[in-house]
Amino acid sequence: MAEKIKIFALGGLDEDGKNCTVIDINGDLFVINCGVKFPDRTMPGIDYVIPNFTFLKENKTHIKGYFLLHGHDDEMGALAYLYEDAPAPIYASKVTATMFSIFAKHVGMNNVRFDYRLVTPTSDFKVAGRNIHFFHTAHNVADSSGIAIETEYGNIVITSDFVVENNATPGYLHDMNAIAAIAERPTLVLLSESQYANRPGYTAPNYKLTHHIEEIFKGAQGRIFISLFSMNLYNIDEVIRLAVKTRKKLICYDEATLSIVKAMESCGQLVIPKENSASIDDFLRIKESDLVVLISGFGDRLYSKIALLATNSQEDRRIKLGPTDTFIFASPSTDNNEIEATDAIDELYRSGCNVVPIGKKVFCNMHASEEDLKMMISVLKPKYYVPVKGFFKDLLRNGQVALSMGINLTHQNVFLLDNGMSLIIDEKGARVFDEKIPHGDIMIDGIGVGDVGDKALEDRSKLAEGVVVLAMTISKKERRVIAGPDVQMRGFVFVKEADMILRDVSKVFLSTVEEFLAKPIYNSDEVKQNVYEKCLRAIRRTTGKEPMVLPLIIEVE
Repeated sequence: MAEKIKIFALGGLDEDGKNCTVIDINGDLFVINCGVKFPDRTMPGIDYVIPNFTFLKENKTHIKGYFLLHGHDDEMGALAYLYEDAPAPIYASKVTATMFSIFAKHVGMNNVRFDYRLVTPTSDFKVAGRNIHFFHTAHNVADSSGIAIETEYGNIVITSDFVVENNATPGYLHDMNAIAAIAERPTLVLLSESQYANRPGYTAPNYKLTHHIEEIFKGAQGRIFISLFSMNLYNIDEVIRLAVKTRKKLICYDEATLSIVKAMESCGQLVIPKENSASIDDFLRIKESDLVVLISGFGDRLYSKIALLATNSQEDRRIKLGPTDTFIFASPSTDNNEIEATDAIDELYRSGCNVVPIGKKVFCNMHASEEDLKMMISVLKPKYYVPVKGFFKDLLRNGQVALSMGINLTHQNVFLLDNGMSLIIDEKGARVFDEKIPHGDIMIDGIGVGDVGDKALEDRSKLAEGVVVLAMTISKKERRVIAGPDVQMRGFVFVKEADMILRDVSKVFLSTVEEFLAKPIYNSDEVKQNVYEKCLRAIRRTTGKEPMVLPLIIEVE
């Protein structure tokens, strides 16, 4: 019987993060990555955003495995929330599994028992009787992999994040030999990342931090603070090597930073020599010019740490930035958190220390640029090509790169998909089918999964602009106002403007209620809705803001 293949994404297309691709081969489900997305300013109070996993929960008995290709939260974090509802073996390298365990503990899922099947970054194994090939890729977390799944039509290859790098250290190897071995069989479809598809040339060596900061390490007269995202293990490794080279002591800023370093030491990564390691308790004992402080964190939390340190509001008051200190800001923002990053840098400048921001124009993450993509396409020569991971502009550019290569990739076999849209492949060929597989955003608020909807977010946004409480007591029997109106405002207007706004809102409030009291039939809900709309309109007209408006009308006989 001819195989029927369905490929679709539950997240990661036309967005930054939440990456999750499902390969359905004759009903067997192979889930590739399962990540989170960080919220933006339109999602107040939200910690993470994960994919809608309705499909996987309803088909959990068909899931043959989760394949985590590297240890970044946008590739693996959401699995911590899904796993108890749809358990299956997790195939990952030791580093990736360790990073996933750290993230699971970070979000309170450390009591879940995960079924890890540890594999090496380049390895061959079977799942559900099907040959699976991992191939080592160079990315900024050690022991990253791409994956090839064998079918009767050829291999389904997913690159995950990668760069073409010929001089990487062993944990960050671009294993071209393994990729060439996979290319000995036909490649049915290649799914390749798109985030840097608009960047010409190769990404290497622009992801390397050392040449930006080495002179600072050699010449700094005071302490050096450096910020890096917890998942950027390659750059953390560079900092450790520079500390060793310049004979400095390295201190982890907090327990979160220390836990990452300790976990990677247990995997044989990020080993800090004893003579270069120090405890936070030694912060005031070590000569300032001999000290490097590493501060790391996940997403916005890192920027919050930096801002607290810059304003001297941090928990550990022994650590304080001074005018002789240098702060290397090596954690450039993503599209989702530019405001938070800008605020953190601004606070650093206010602190009076020497700030060295390393911008994303000169310091890249390890994602495939145009020539990296071309190299992978030219080696594997896929029959079909699917750009994944990125906003639509990135997916489109990735497709254009493939079309420009002249290797039989045309508008008939390069597919741009959206989340929930399927690519069907069988003996007849390939075609796109929009079958409306459930997808979308599920918001994580503390321990709540999916408890917060659009209405709650709208209310939170309004609360951020202030609250106006309208109170009045009426007699339904006598059809008159017997107390009020009373208007209380909090958090959205200057005192000198308050009197005028109070008069306007009170007048609108009173006239609206009296209008309805004069009608033959009095409807409480209709009155409150009209009070809300008219008073909000008056506030918006006067201030340009939309606070939360809460009408409270007490009715007595």
